[in-house]
Amino acid sequence: MKQPAHTLIRLTRAQIKPAARVLARAFADEPLWKYFIPDAERRHRQIYYVFRLMVSYGLRYGEGYATSPNLEGVIIWLPSERAKMSLWDQILCGAIPAFLNLGMKTTAHISAADAYIEDVHARNAPFPHQYLSVIGVEPAFQGRGYASALLRPMFARLDAERRPCYLETHTEPNKQIYMHYGFEVREEGTFPNSDTRYTAMVREPQPLQQ
Repeated sequence: MKQPAHTLIRLTRAQIKPAARVLARAFADEPLWKYFIPDAERRHRQIYYVFRLMVSYGLRYGEGYATSPNLEGVIIWLPSERAKMSLWDQILCGAIPAFLNLGMKTTAHISAADAYIEDVHARNAPFPHQYLSVIGVEPAFQGRGYASALLRPMFARLDAERRPCYLETHTEPNKQIYMHYGFEVREEGTFPNSDTRYTAMVREPQPLQQ
């Protein structure tokens, strides 16, 4: 029986690889990943290893959910104190295979951008919060409400707990979507020596529905 779209499943470690493949397909042509790996064929092949690292870390220290066992969409949340990944955590969660597949130049490029965005994060959310590490929907299922299904349960929980959340996004359409959910822009800019944009956004707890 097909699960209702609003009933999420919690990801297990056995689902790290398939979840990473969903995210890699969802983000393959996003501006940030084009910035990191301009060549399309190489990008489509290699970003899987980055998302495998992110999902593994998210399940170790945060929470990961999918829309159903079919993984139409995937989301990873982290508590703010775990938003920054240590070198040891990177190694534990698969950084070495990622490095070997990405190569030294691309790894250094991604690491530099990560360090920059960590500073953006720190100055725009210097308080306890929930961090939206990544959300992605399989391209064939985009536009069908799966992203909303992934987001709303955590928003309801955070509103009940009176806790804010934070994210970065890199496209204007995504910024508008997040504003619809109550996020406010705290900072916008471009990565150094590039025209690739970022937007730092915070969602304060919303009034509870009566």
